Amino acid sequence: MRVLVTGGAGFVGSHTVVELVAAGHDVHVVENFCNSERWIVERIERLTGQSLSLDELDIRDREAMRSSMHRFRPDAVIHFAALKSVSESTQQPASYYDVNVTGTATLLEVMREVECRQIVFSSSATVYGQPEACPVAEGARVDPGNPYGRTKLVGEWMIRDCASVPGAVLSAAILRYFNPVGAHPSGLIGELPRGVPNNLAPYITQTALGLRDHIRVFGDDYATPDGTGVRDYIHVVDLAKAHVAALTLLSAGEARALTLNLGTGRGYSVLELIETFSAVVGKPIPYVVQGRRAGDIGECWADPTLANTVLGWQAEKTLEEICADAWRWQQACVSAAE
Repeated sequence: MRVLVTGGAGFVGSHTVVELVAAGHDVHVVENFCNSERWIVERIERLTGQSLSLDELDIRDREAMRSSMHRFRPDAVIHFAALKSVSESTQQPASYYDVNVTGTATLLEVMREVECRQIVFSSSATVYGQPEACPVAEGARVDPGNPYGRTKLVGEWMIRDCASVPGAVLSAAILRYFNPVGAHPSGLIGELPRGVPNNLAPYITQTALGLRDHIRVFGDDYATPDGTGVRDYIHVVDLAKAHVAALTLLSAGEARALTLNLGTGRGYSVLELIETFSAVVGKPIPYVVQGRRAGDIGECWADPTLANTVLGWQAEKTLEEICADAWRWQQACVSAAE
């Protein structure tokens, strides 16, 4: 298939591009590099052994998107391009709605124009807000507690509405994934935050290397076994493979607007994650407990049964493998900068 990937040099996007090429797909990336670096493209090419077809553009630019899609004529789109920080979204909500909602609307309009009829959408477990119970199944109440989660939910609504238009024949897989972590086992690509990381795993690895004094643990008074937040950490390679499986499902004509949770089905606390990283690194990693962070919730982990059944997929990598790959990537980043 000819697959256009928005945000294909980002964290999940880059790993998915590698898996798409390995599966024999013809891939074209559109990317504005607001959350990624241009040298990631060369890393993807090293991993795939192929030159990467890419247009540098902003998905809100309708004319640029129209030109790119008319030239490439994709059979399907995998849509990652978005702003993605929960905490930042509480400070810059208008920017998040502009990029995440306007960008998705523009993409859907151009897809209609070029008659591209399949989309895999990068959504998030944040649409559930504070779950009433865990594990969380797809039928759970959605009530996002921050602007980022609300932009993802609006994106879902738009896609479902487009798929319900008579004669439109748009098919969609909406993938609500939990906490992507880890890195490619090669150490060539991984999570690459700019400035102070918003996500926990890169903050831990940077602290382990001495780039930061300590980890900030936001809250130890949640109703969880050790008081710290509990999340479902899924390896980014497992996540990437799920996107390829979803694309295969759509191409077989077996779905119209399918929503799936992508996770491991197991929750780990912040302290458990720090302890596992410490064991992998071989030394204690210092942390300091602070007050709760705006927009955070106590616990959230997936019921991935539907994805396991429908996609024939399941997360395979352990928490130890997640930490080992993330640590290898962090060390490689520092070595490359020296």
